[in-house]
Amino acid sequence: MARRRVAITGLGCVTPIGEGADGLWSGLQRRRSGIASITSFDASLFRTRIAAEVPNFNVADRFGAKRARRIDRYSAFALTSTSMALEDAGLDPGTTVPERVAVQMGSALGGVTLAESEHAKYMAGGIRAVNPMLALSVFGGAASCNIAIEYGFTGPNSTNAMSCASGAIAIGHAYRLIRDGEADVALAGGAEAPLSPLSFGAFAILRAMSTRNGDPERACRPFDRERDGFVMGEGAAVLVLEELGGALRRNARIYAEIRGFGTTIDGYHMTAPLPDGRQAARAMELALADGEVGTSAVDYVNAHGSSTPLNDATEAGAIRSVCGARAAELRVSGTKAYYGHALGASGAIEAGIVALALHHDWLPPSLNLDEPGEGCSLRYVATEGEAFQAEHMLTNSFGFGGINATLLLRRFEN
Repeated sequence: MARRRVAITGLGCVTPIGEGADGLWSGLQRRRSGIASITSFDASLFRTRIAAEVPNFNVADRFGAKRARRIDRYSAFALTSTSMALEDAGLDPGTTVPERVAVQMGSALGGVTLAESEHAKYMAGGIRAVNPMLALSVFGGAASCNIAIEYGFTGPNSTNAMSCASGAIAIGHAYRLIRDGEADVALAGGAEAPLSPLSFGAFAILRAMSTRNGDPERACRPFDRERDGFVMGEGAAVLVLEELGGALRRNARIYAEIRGFGTTIDGYHMTAPLPDGRQAARAMELALADGEVGTSAVDYVNAHGSSTPLNDATEAGAIRSVCGARAAELRVSGTKAYYGHALGASGAIEAGIVALALHHDWLPPSLNLDEPGEGCSLRYVATEGEAFQAEHMLTNSFGFGGINATLLLRRFEN
């Protein structure tokens, strides 16, 4: 079968700066961070006491008290984003062929927050005090399975757990399923709900998170000279992907096309990136080769930009390595200063941002980037954002364990 084109026709998301495609886009244009002091638990004993929380999201309010006992915050984020994505795409699940609809999700930690809270109940009251749905809620695949059950989709279904790259990898797998003829439609993205004492504390003791507790909105500083670590976030994003011909036949609004995907692993260290960044660079090169696009055609990179000293400098070096002289012209921004690092959901949120940027001809800025740090010299989008008509964009997602993933998106013109 000839290679098929893959369109992004819908976006749903739950983020600290807004919900749904319109909410996310409005949040980006407000140019304000959603990072603040943690309210969901007492973080006073931790070195880091800030995070990017999704406001006003109560599972019982959204799904009803009875159903809230069967799904946790992680799955609720995924289901809410999926509902929004289908509505945004104008796609009635009843008009699809269920066997031809794939669901591909990513999450670093799955339902770990529920597991943590239920463990406290177990310690206080024994096994009879534990939610009987615990085992069916905490496993990583709960998100993709709940989506499939909700809509009766019976095509290829999986949730990968490749740390902070998992949302991008899920979208890449979905793209390949449609490109290669194994599915016609896919719901793809990532979800994460990691804000609980044990999970949050586990990252805090790695000393990888910012301790700028007194100035939370400026704590996440991708590529800035004063960056001191990432800021954890939560949320989800789901994209509707469709075979282009099918999308055109139903007159769907198309945000962009996915043209390429590349993934590699450093094979080096669980937390530190490979110093020369060659495997991060190779993920970008693979995405470009998959899309049959040269670096001269790329206008913008939405960087992983985690705001950690090693990772940002390594990523900047990898971009320069891949793009050569073109790197001096290429626009780059790291958008995590808006919504924190939502681990496995970040790559999906950022793929959605890139699709919106292509559709609206506007590049989001790198908030809090006052002066690039050593090794981070690139042409960053300024604080106000930039009106710009791009043809091709890359979005990078790098994760613990040395996982690297890059997606290549292209402007759609019929």
